[in-house]
Amino acid sequence: MAHNENRNVYGSPARYHTRGSTRLHPEYDCLQTRIFKIIVIGDSNVGKTCLSYRFCGGKFLQNPEATIGVDFRERTVEIDGEKIKIQIWDTAGQERFRKSMVEHYYRNVHAIVFVYDITKLSTFESLPDWIEECARHSVSPSVPRIMVGNKCDLTDTCQISTSSAQRLADNYNLPLFETSAKDPTEKEHVDAIFMTLAYKLKNHKPLRLKQLPRESSMVHLSQEEDAQSPCLC
Repeated sequence: MAHNENRNVYGSPARYHTRGSTRLHPEYDCLQTRIFKIIVIGDSNVGKTCLSYRFCGGKFLQNPEATIGVDFRERTVEIDGEKIKIQIWDTAGQERFRKSMVEHYYRNVHAIVFVYDITKLSTFESLPDWIEECARHSVSPSVPRIMVGNKCDLTDTCQISTSSAQRLADNYNLPLFETSAKDPTEKEHVDAIFMTLAYKLKNHKPLRLKQLPRESSMVHLSQEEDAQSPCLC
């Protein structure tokens, strides 16, 4: 149940690929790689862990255990020639597991993914509360956010129509995606959800580095960029 009109809301993510194990000299790693922290928010059992695992690991996580506290996974990609590290932070949906770490969870966040389960109405109805929680923790309105309806492989038990979801998304000015972390045919769509965020973040952050051709193992800092842009380590 993918919505093509939403796939490229933040610009085409077409020019990206996962980097291999090749690394620059260690002393340049911090300078050369920018890290984007994307948090995944929603009720328990909506599939937050499975979505992050599908994106970072490429597979569906069978019988995942409930997240206690905070977990995160990461994947390094290359967008338009720049290496980017995407960290997906996954938090427990239960309030008793979140109180001790919620402020740390929201600190220095670059983007937010709100997730609900299309087969469980209560997870959809709680989205405004999750959105409000971001405001209470002073997450800037400029931080990109999207809304994701997960478990679209279970169409027979769907409780939230696309039109209802779209109305809520429009109320908060959020792009809407509907997908399935479980369905292997949806893998590229799950990738697109996170990559569109990474693409937007990359294009709205000042670039400080220019990498020399592949045969060189050094990183070049242009004088102009070095003078105008802060270190993004």
